[in-house]
Amino acid sequence: MSENEPTGERDAGAPLAQDPEAYAPTVARRLAFYQRAGGIVTPVLTAVFAFFMGGIVVLATGHNPITTYKAIFEGAGLNWFFHFGNYHIDIPFTNDHVWFWWDTNTNHTAAYNLTQTLLTTTPLILTGLAVAFSFRCGLFNIGGQGQYIVGAIIAVWVGSRFVDMPHLPHILFGIGAAALAGALWGAMAGFLKATVGAHEVITTIMLNWVAYWAGSYLLGRDGPLQNHTDKSIPISDTVVDDAKLPAIWGNPALQALHAGIFIALATLFVFYIVLNRTTLGYEVRAVGFNPEAARYGGISVGRNFILALAISGLFAGLAGGLDILGWQFRLGVLDVQVSNIGFIGIAVALLGRNTAVGVGLGALLFGSLLTGTSTRSLDPEIFPPELAGNLALMIQALILLFVGADLLILYLWQVRRKLRLPGLARAAKEQA
Repeated sequence: MSENEPTGERDAGAPLAQDPEAYAPTVARRLAFYQRAGGIVTPVLTAVFAFFMGGIVVLATGHNPITTYKAIFEGAGLNWFFHFGNYHIDIPFTNDHVWFWWDTNTNHTAAYNLTQTLLTTTPLILTGLAVAFSFRCGLFNIGGQGQYIVGAIIAVWVGSRFVDMPHLPHILFGIGAAALAGALWGAMAGFLKATVGAHEVITTIMLNWVAYWAGSYLLGRDGPLQNHTDKSIPISDTVVDDAKLPAIWGNPALQALHAGIFIALATLFVFYIVLNRTTLGYEVRAVGFNPEAARYGGISVGRNFILALAISGLFAGLAGGLDILGWQFRLGVLDVQVSNIGFIGIAVALLGRNTAVGVGLGALLFGSLLTGTSTRSLDPEIFPPELAGNLALMIQALILLFVGADLLILYLWQVRRKLRLPGLARAAKEQA
């Protein structure tokens, strides 16, 4: 046998000659790599570009964009992480304390602003997951706002009416009832999708309006849930103390950060585990990739439609419950009609690429933006707060507009390849 003839054996690290990807990956593999990389790069570039365009608008109004964004950053309390020093935190249920890097005293501006940002981030995590979970099943859940409202209504009913319940059971009952109400609200859209083929975008939007008007009636004047003390104000009774979530940071009288943030963070972990480590998650993702192939493989597509929207509603309903039992403590008609937490959750999910980590970071970004541009956080001498609210909306819109930039990049790459192939063919022909 000649030394140059193959022996059927190769070194462990040597590439197979028959494997064309050993020396040049296929176009499909390259595109898959670009798409995975886009899952990190694209959201970052999208946010940067959105803030850049917002800076141009700020400049057009005659203000300094760098100074304005610095004020928004500080108004959101994010500068708290850069204030190092020699501080301490108290150990719960004891009189002891331990050394800590940061100042946790909410009498100081940075710490207080950060608690407000985290209060907003908590429901945004959950409404973002409400959209992301349904996306994984190929469904577009526009109904996070209605599911959030229903959860809030049930939470304020449980928290203000069952006055004789003990502390822990009352909290668990309120949170569980709110989550269940949101799940049932989402499951209705899933049931209509599974049985008669009604598009979830239409049904969830309609259910948003049902929740809107139902809440306006229940909390309005002479409504079943209106307060018992002043019938001229369309607002509910205040949640009793035993139904309130414990405060973990700040003064409860000044909207302290509550323990619900731990529940929201835990749901990110649950979201990841359910989707990637359970049979339910596999079926949901399979239906999302190709419903017909999933049905052929023995997966009940209709059942997963109902479950996906029910779980999505559970997340959004839980968000409403945590807001009521954590810091709002009552609900009024204006709260029902003006709130848009559920709609912002759509932007959170899209920016976060429907992943647990992405949703968490997206919620923090939007929570910081909302808090930093609020009238109580932004210095009016730097940028008018009434304009800052519009600036926040514009940045949200730009993020939604450019969040699909990875698809545009892949399309341009394919066009580039098609334009490049004829040139390569001509060059090869000339060389021959």
